[in-house]
Amino acid sequence: MHLMPHPHRLPRLLCFAAVAVVILSGIRPADWQDWLLENALVAVALPLLVFGYRRMPFSDASYVSLLLFLCLHEIGAHYTYSEVPYPRWLDACGLTSLGEMASSGRNHFDRAVHFAYGVLVTPAVVELFAWRAPPRGIWRWILPVTFVMSHSLIYELVEWMGAESFGGDLGQAYLGTQGDVWDAQKDMALASLGSALAVLVLATCRWRPMFIARDASASSV
Repeated sequence: MHLMPHPHRLPRLLCFAAVAVVILSGIRPADWQDWLLENALVAVALPLLVFGYRRMPFSDASYVSLLLFLCLHEIGAHYTYSEVPYPRWLDACGLTSLGEMASSGRNHFDRAVHFAYGVLVTPAVVELFAWRAPPRGIWRWILPVTFVMSHSLIYELVEWMGAESFGGDLGQAYLGTQGDVWDAQKDMALASLGSALAVLVLATCRWRPMFIARDASASSV
C-alpha cells in the first residue's frame, strides 16, 4: 500500500480546517490562560507544517491523522483536559454503561489523547525519517517509535516546567495529574504504546511513502 503526497487541494483544505478548529476551541474556553498554554506548541507546529510543505510534503493520510490529533487536543484545550465532559457525551450516544464507568473516577481524556498522539503522529514521523534520514530494515520502524517516545518525554518536561513557573490553579490545570503521582509515566507509556501499534499496522500493510517507492522502482530498472 502506497500513499502519495497530494500536491494541491487536500492539504490546503486540511490547513484551513486546522485553523478553524483552533478558532472554535478558543470560543469561550473554560480557562483562557490554560487554553493559551495548551496552544503554545500548536502555534509553532502549524506554521512549520505549512512552510515545510513544498520542501517536504507528507502523504494525505498523515495530514488527516495530524488533523484528527489536533481536534482531540483542542477539545482538551477548550475544556481543560481534566474537565472534558466525555462521560456525558457517551450517555447522549446511548452508551450509558460506558458513561457511568467513565464518570466514576479519574477523567481519562488526557490519557486517551496521549495514546492518540502515538497512533496519529507516527505515520508523519515515518515519512519525516524517510525524507531526512532514511533508515534501513527494522530501524525504519524502531526509530519513529523512539522519536515519539522522546517527544513524549520532552512534552512532560515542558508541562513540569510550565506548572512550576505558573504555579497555583493554572499550573495544576496545565499539568493535569489529577492527584496521580505516576501520571507522567503513564502518559509516556500510552504514547509509546500507540506509536508501537501504529508502526505494527504500517509494517503489516507494507506501507511506504510513494516518493520512497518511486525511487526504489527507478533504481531497480
